[in-house]
Amino acid sequence: MSGWMRKRFWTSVSVEAIEPGYTVTLDGRPLRTPAKAEFIVPTRALAELIAEEWRAQKELLEPVTMPATRSANAAIDKVRGQHAEVAAMISDYGDADLLCYRAQGPEGLLAREALTWDPLIDWAHHRYGIRPQLCHGVVHAPQPPLLLDQMRADVLRLSAFELTACHDLVAMSGSLIIGLALIDRFASPEALWRASRVDEDWQIEQWGPDDTEASITEGRRETFMLAARFYFALQRAPG
Repeated sequence: MSGWMRKRFWTSVSVEAIEPGYTVTLDGRPLRTPAKAEFIVPTRALAELIAEEWRAQKELLEPVTMPATRSANAAIDKVRGQHAEVAAMISDYGDADLLCYRAQGPEGLLAREALTWDPLIDWAHHRYGIRPQLCHGVVHAPQPPLLLDQMRADVLRLSAFELTACHDLVAMSGSLIIGLALIDRFASPEALWRASRVDEDWQIEQWGPDDTEASITEGRRETFMLAARFYFALQRAPG
């Protein structure tokens, strides 16, 4: 059993305002991160989301059921001190974005990719003034440097908490465009997740599901959706 997984030792969970944001208290004592830093999040909405995770714990703490707590800890203990490095890692997806690599066939798959992905390519074109370059196959096709610079600037502007969510959005979907489009509220998280699965869903339709792969996919989907929930909780006005 992990040392972090210990018995529940508190009765009450509360959210309190504390400069420069909000914290969660257990029997009046504020949480600390695993690195013993102050646990302060930017919005009451996120603090309430985290508080609900602590209230839901039974006799033993189960970290797997506390994704918002884990993400907040990561933002405070890790991302905040490595902001530029994390932003660069996320931005690197832009030069090999899933949506820019189209299949070589069959026609049905090509049509489905175009129907689902072209609106996202159009969104990127409208936002950045430069259209992402598309190719067929898997050979790397570099994107326009100015487009990459502008997408990187958007990523760099994110706070440590937003960057933590963005990392999961991009890593789980394989697309920087999808991650940035979600942040821009271009479409719902569910629609954007489905967009990231066009090729895989086509293969399942042709050959049938694989139970092991389905389990992995569901885990990735859950991580994507939780990251979206975490990000949107950051956007809700304090108070």
